Amino acid sequence: MPLPAKSLPRICVALGFPDAQALLRAAEREYRDGNTFLEFRLDCLDEPASAIAIIERLRRRHPDVRILATCRHHLNRGGFTGSVDQQLSILRNAASAGAELIDLEVEHAEPLKKRLPELRQHASLIVSYHNFESTPALMAPWRRLRRIDADAYKLVTTARKPGDNLRMCEFVRAQREVPLIAFAMGEQGLSTRVLSLSAGCLFTYASPIEGQGTAPGQIPVKSMRSLYRADKLSKHSRVYGVIADPVAHSKSPQIHNRAFHARRIDAVYLPFLVSSAQLGDWMKFAAELPVAGFSVTIPHKQKIVRYLDVIEPLARRIGAVNTVWRRAGKWRGTNTDVAGVLKPLERHLRISRAKVLLAGYGGAARAAAFGLKDAGAELTITGRDLARGQILAKAVGAEMKPISEASKGTYDVLVNATPVGMYPKTDACLFMDRIPGGVVFDMVYNPRETVLIRKAREQGATVICGHEMFLEQAAQQFETWAGESAPRSIMCEALSAAI
Repeated sequence: MPLPAKSLPRICVALGFPDAQALLRAAEREYRDGNTFLEFRLDCLDEPASAIAIIERLRRRHPDVRILATCRHHLNRGGFTGSVDQQLSILRNAASAGAELIDLEVEHAEPLKKRLPELRQHASLIVSYHNFESTPALMAPWRRLRRIDADAYKLVTTARKPGDNLRMCEFVRAQREVPLIAFAMGEQGLSTRVLSLSAGCLFTYASPIEGQGTAPGQIPVKSMRSLYRADKLSKHSRVYGVIADPVAHSKSPQIHNRAFHARRIDAVYLPFLVSSAQLGDWMKFAAELPVAGFSVTIPHKQKIVRYLDVIEPLARRIGAVNTVWRRAGKWRGTNTDVAGVLKPLERHLRISRAKVLLAGYGGAARAAAFGLKDAGAELTITGRDLARGQILAKAVGAEMKPISEASKGTYDVLVNATPVGMYPKTDACLFMDRIPGGVVFDMVYNPRETVLIRKAREQGATVICGHEMFLEQAAQQFETWAGESAPRSIMCEALSAAI
């Protein structure tokens, strides 16, 4: 039968539970939260046939609920171990009980080709292809799918690099006339799950309010709707993001998406997992998608410079960029970390008269070092790698001291520009005993109170938590991209809620 006459919701919540009552409770929770399109993964049940009564019961209670029944075979990474005939029988019974759509993998649809018309009399048929290892050339599996008469097609791969996401996005755009569900799995493929709707897919999947997802990289439904607003995006929506490795911990999406929404800007901000070796591949992806701008953090702040067409003078002196945008076909870079360091400090003391100890020598540390020296501070640099510290100290005209020596000194300000203490290694601290600063500024913002901040507060120091820097540099990023004032109070609320 054709796809349901009424348009389908754009987000399908995938439910995979071991027993029928847990499945029913989860379905009821989702329905109460406004999610009316649910996938029942029958193969996750200890007794797949037990879902039939649950489907009937749920449809009687809530006639508007839409159910997609899937019984993935173990040969295709599912949990069903019965015969193909048994699999087909369960799907047919699910359709008779009220499931409007059923999903059958192409590997089993091919030998059952002559029996599928009878199955389609009871429900709309989605024939699916999954690759859990990589993203191969997509036209071969696509041709395989199209040989089967179905009401819609699902093509899902696994992203290993940014270029995989680009090929998936281009494939989806080229098939806009065909009923299609397509995206890439895994953390690397998150962007395709969000952007597939604006590219023309029928729907995308999300994990439930409570419980685990049923596939790698599934995004919680609350984030899909409220954070990324995937079902509200269009092909005209601008795409921004943060590139990092790791990236899952980043709170930038919560900050910037809330800001875009507050200013009624049609844009989405996504986390992009990009390893050191994938930066060139990412830039190709960003150019072709296209990405309008992005934040840059560990480990890319210095390496990104070589890929940019225009770099603002201070960022060039620093040799590190944390903000990129595109204008007139050119990639442009700046560094908002400098303001993120100086503005919070200026609320507490005159930097031109301050004796400052800076821990670190990476991209954030370079921004702090140049900013502090330009503001007139007497600067000392410390860190675990003396050679790298010496390079930065020489570049800015600062003194370099090993941590053991620096920790014995007395400074007006201590700035931690290292990731030490950052989630998930929250027990770490560069200075385990005496904290050598009257004002202690930790750039780490997750957790909100690091071990360094707690120890400094206990020793009577004035503390500046990393969220102050994070918010200031993020606000300047927003203003660079959007061309209007950042909603700072809203961004602050979003960060507090996220942490």
